[in-house]
Amino acid sequence: MRIPLVVVLTAAALTVTASPSASAQKEEVQRATPSVASSASGHRGTAGAAPASDRSAPAGATDSPSAHRGLGVVRAAGETAVNWDDAAGGDANADDPAIWVNTRRPGASLVLGTLKEGGLTVFGLNGEEVQKVRVPAGGRFNNVDVVAGVTLGGQRRDLAVVTDRGLDKLRVYSVNERGVRDITSPVAPLVFSKNSAEVEEQRTAYGVAAINVGGQAYVAVSRRSESRIALFRLVAGRAGTVSYQLVKQLDLPATFTLSNGSTWSPCEEPGDRPQFEGMVFDRTTGTLYAAQEDVGIWRIPLAGKPALLERTREFGQPAAYDEETEECAPTGPVSPDGGKRLSADAEGLTIAYRGAGKTLYASSQGDSTFATFRITPKGLEFRDAFEVVDGGATDGVQHSDGAAVTTQPLGPSFPHGLLAVHDGEDTPGDGDREGTNFKLVRLEQVP
Repeated sequence: MRIPLVVVLTAAALTVTASPSASAQKEEVQRATPSVASSASGHRGTAGAAPASDRSAPAGATDSPSAHRGLGVVRAAGETAVNWDDAAGGDANADDPAIWVNTRRPGASLVLGTLKEGGLTVFGLNGEEVQKVRVPAGGRFNNVDVVAGVTLGGQRRDLAVVTDRGLDKLRVYSVNERGVRDITSPVAPLVFSKNSAEVEEQRTAYGVAAINVGGQAYVAVSRRSESRIALFRLVAGRAGTVSYQLVKQLDLPATFTLSNGSTWSPCEEPGDRPQFEGMVFDRTTGTLYAAQEDVGIWRIPLAGKPALLERTREFGQPAAYDEETEECAPTGPVSPDGGKRLSADAEGLTIAYRGAGKTLYASSQGDSTFATFRITPKGLEFRDAFEVVDGGATDGVQHSDGAAVTTQPLGPSFPHGLLAVHDGEDTPGDGDREGTNFKLVRLEQVP
């Protein structure tokens, strides 16, 4: 019997501790219709140069930080043009990518990337932009995901779903080899806010993950500055447009019990709760994996309680917010309850499917690395860690937000699949201007 996805987010009260045994919740299995693309996201619009990857520093670079940290070394094959977060650059600040796989011509697949106030960029596997979508007045595009093979209003379509953080809306686009087309219903509701005045508080739609279940699209959305995740179902609107309906909401913990019996809450700006952003559905089970930035990675299954599977290194460490610097500073030692693999913020999550095996890639934004985990019925099994470093085709990756992966062969440039990641500090820079972009990595180079 098929278990409805609507029970992914339950209204059950939660009791959460830092105990590792919390990851032993048995995962219910539901075989959802596989989608072609997997989410989540070129030197200056180029791809195809073969990057190197090894477990040590390259020749002539024995003092590489990667070598000293024991990390895998990955070099991107290509990247997009730089985006500048200022008036001259259109306030474009890259954040999150998603991959659309062209099943007829895989080499013509596309990558979509959010640029916040700069809108949405669509680019080819060579890193060259093919389309730019502007934000509506007051909009701010935060995250994006792609869901393929969805049937709405009698039409089978591939869709991209974008969180518009500025207006607290979801924007829905049809996707094909020519690019994207906005099909959002003009009467689509606010995601979390009760009215426009509440939208101004900017506790709005933030992270996003989409899944196809039997031809229907479901979308998980996190709320900025809150510990809330909501589940929506995409529905047909008038004249071929698409809207969404709320299914469930779940508030996850903001306070945690440590192994010594004390309680701990992550340091946040006054009035904020520890938010989620990076999220991905396991398309074979319907389970949602969600990164609570200062806490770690959660598994939210079809049935049963959510479980905190992987904690950040900063988990349990006391810290205080400094009004002058507008930053949190530690006020005590690292906690023995802290994790070993992720430095806050825990960010982009994406899943690679290889036969019966599933690998979760997670961005460790605080130290500009990525961790890989094997997904098991009991939780997450750490496999490796790597960083994307400077190479012949591109610079490296720093402070990455979003990531997207597909194991589908995408032509000669990416014959074994693609990992697309956000680069929060593209170099070389231009004085004080903040430059960001997206990097394209051959999947066979990734540990």
